[in-house]
Amino acid sequence: MKTKIITIDPQQPRKADIKEAADILRGGGLVIIPTETVYGIAADSANKKTIERLSEIKKRPKDKPFSLHLSLKKDVEKYATDILPAAYRLMDNFWPGPLTLVLKDKNNGRVGLRIPDHKIALAIIREADVVMVCPSANLAGDKPPQTVDEALRDLKGLVDLAVDAGKTTLGKESTVVDASGFPVTVLRRGRSLKKKSRG
Repeated sequence: MKTKIITIDPQQPRKADIKEAADILRGGGLVIIPTETVYGIAADSANKKTIERLSEIKKRPKDKPFSLHLSLKKDVEKYATDILPAAYRLMDNFWPGPLTLVLKDKNNGRVGLRIPDHKIALAIIREADVVMVCPSANLAGDKPPQTVDEALRDLKGLVDLAVDAGKTTLGKESTVVDASGFPVTVLRRGRSLKKKSRG
């Protein structure tokens, strides 16, 4: 397989480029996209074959679920239930941003949710209109990539499209917090969090 690469201006993305990435996602493809933290591999979580392919590429255990990437806070309630007030406070203070929240899902399990703080990522999520996962674009155990070139060292020929929007601004994976119950616990210390200003 040949991986197509498109370069996007992160401030003024062309609608045609966003649509191309979204169309590939809806069609079951894998797309490397930028976020504010690291580059990720976007995929439609509802497509079983696509998720199996993603797990194989990442060399990730199939029983280890991927977090979902959203564009709107209100969508959290589509996937999570019994949401604690503390979880809502974390969303209000740190979303969009480098925080993944683990919450109770509707099947008595848990689900990870995040809203990235990146114009391109959010545009692709909205345009694709799928329940998107986006784990870091590296093999398990390797350093997460800050550029498309770093991502393609391992993944060239394994994904359908790569969206190049330059170097990521934070360069470190999101912090993961389990807010599915008490006590609220930090599972992974990623990029330090900054409260959203209320102006």
